[in-house]
Amino acid sequence: MSAFRVSAALLAAALALRLGLNSARATESPSYTAYFQGNYLTALKLAEAEAAHGSKEAYTLMGEIYSEGLGVAQDLNKAADAYAKAADLGDANAQFSLGSMVAEGRGMKKNLRLAADLFEKAAQSGHASAQYNLALIYVNGNGRAVNEEKAAEWMQKAAEQGHAPAEYDLGAFYQFGRGVPIDKAKAAEWTGKAADTGLADAQVEYGVMLFKGTGVAVDEAKAAKLFRLAAEQGNAIAQNRLARLYANGVVVKADPVQAAKWHLLARGPGVSVFSLDIVLAKLTKEQRAEAEQAAEDWRNGRLSRE
Repeated sequence: MSAFRVSAALLAAALALRLGLNSARATESPSYTAYFQGNYLTALKLAEAEAAHGSKEAYTLMGEIYSEGLGVAQDLNKAADAYAKAADLGDANAQFSLGSMVAEGRGMKKNLRLAADLFEKAAQSGHASAQYNLALIYVNGNGRAVNEEKAAEWMQKAAEQGHAPAEYDLGAFYQFGRGVPIDKAKAAEWTGKAADTGLADAQVEYGVMLFKGTGVAVDEAKAAKLFRLAAEQGNAIAQNRLARLYANGVVVKADPVQAAKWHLLARGPGVSVFSLDIVLAKLTKEQRAEAEQAAEDWRNGRLSRE
């Protein structure tokens, strides 16, 4: 989390995405209008009045406000109670949020079976994050018996809604034949879709596929671009791969200082390659200082962006 304060508008937008709320709700409900404007106490009072008239969305909003402590002290018991009322009324967002609380044991006793039930209800209503969580439950056997076919089915549903982690994981399902037949082309297709959303792990994986021509035509230039994008996000594996490109002059012009910079960044999280250690050892004193300064500048720049 950044040391800088997040504006109320950005916070509201982030929470709206997590819950699956949309701006149309703001025009439909006074409570949601206040919520999106960052007026959380007003939103809570309005939601309470709307909930008294049976609004499931209002109960969900109350749960969100109490869960995150927006304008009020965080109260997980009140959050769970509000989510439960909305869930009973059939609100998929509330079912998902309550399922998440139960799965984590957040404010209540952990119950993976109940969490699975709640995720399934929300998933059946088309809630992408619930579909994704339900898929993971079937993969890991938490609250449901392991069933890779059902996992793949729910993962597909979430991926088709543009859920980036689901797209990435579905690519892995096709790559390794988990719940579906091995299909390298589909693996590349879904991994590529996840990479297009900016998901760093997917960018790395799709970059490797492009380099090797696994399920997709070879495109080293695009692969290098993806490695750089992921490296700039702080992905150590991508930083390591980018370092190797600079060290060997593949796609990019050979540059031992750039190779050393990205290698030093990758070594921080513990990702290292012996051949790059050799590149580092062969640098002149001036080159080593330049590479270390470039790595430090990158770290400082990332901190300021965060």
